[in-house]
Amino acid sequence: MSEAAQALGIDVGGTKIESLRVARDGSILSRSRSVTPADDPEATIAAMIEGAKGLLEPQVVAIGVGAAGLVDANSGVLRFAPNLAWRELPIAARMSDALGLPCQVDNDANVAAWGEYRFGAGRGYRHMLLVTVGTGIGGGIVAGRRLFRGAHGFAAEIGHIIVEPDGPLCGCGNRGCLEQVASGQAIGRLGREAAADRPQSLIAELADHDPMHVTGETVTRAAKAGDDVAIRILSQVGGRLGEGIAGLVNVIDPQIVVIGGGVVEAGDLLIRPAEAAFIQAVEGYEHRPAVPLVAAQLGNDAGAVGAAALALEELGS
Repeated sequence: MSEAAQALGIDVGGTKIESLRVARDGSILSRSRSVTPADDPEATIAAMIEGAKGLLEPQVVAIGVGAAGLVDANSGVLRFAPNLAWRELPIAARMSDALGLPCQVDNDANVAAWGEYRFGAGRGYRHMLLVTVGTGIGGGIVAGRRLFRGAHGFAAEIGHIIVEPDGPLCGCGNRGCLEQVASGQAIGRLGREAAADRPQSLIAELADHDPMHVTGETVTRAAKAGDDVAIRILSQVGGRLGEGIAGLVNVIDPQIVVIGGGVVEAGDLLIRPAEAAFIQAVEGYEHRPAVPLVAAQLGNDAGAVGAAALALEELGS
């Protein structure tokens, strides 16, 4: 493959489609962004194709797509998305037919993991776990310098491990999944409860005294301003996240855990409680090499950059 070869990386989520043209060294050459028509899969595909067409250059040899949900990596079909109305969507075939280039589709957290492993916080490690904490929780595993997809491409759906039976209802249909107690959803839910119970709190004030307007971002802003209630919420959610990470470290034994996603904007208010809970919960902490929990480095570009890198490495010629 030519050193000048490039790929398009497309990260499609519930609210936006981020498309990047990426060089082999991970540098971003151009980009476009559009709103995701989340309730209309056909309109979503059309928007992805339109965004890609605007970035195509002769050096582009492949397309990589990261999509939220269960992606059959062998066929490029998005089988199921727990928080979106997408079912059995043949993304790879549709993109290849429209653009005349090979297309690879993976789970969005998988491609973000590859981006962080190749160009971000995971550089230099052989074994890495990525935990993305946003509205929900996703995961990606690099094992022996290879992306671990599992038999069907469904591996690392860590947000849907049940940790609290009979807990909050999850978009996947189960109750008490990890993402219901350790993600932005959990922060927002606890913040709404706090705003209703304490109408004079800073959380309520930032939401114009309407508890239904409280989001995870609202709670984070209040915590950064020193609000004790908001700080306790982030500490509680961070603790549950750390417990979940400890269980995953027990299973896959990574060298490093990279934490990404929008909730990381809370910084140490979330990460430090997660670290403390992790130390308490992981097996044999004092008898195993340290497994650092670090913040991701590529931000919102990780998914599209990782998707492009995978496409270049696995499809480019």
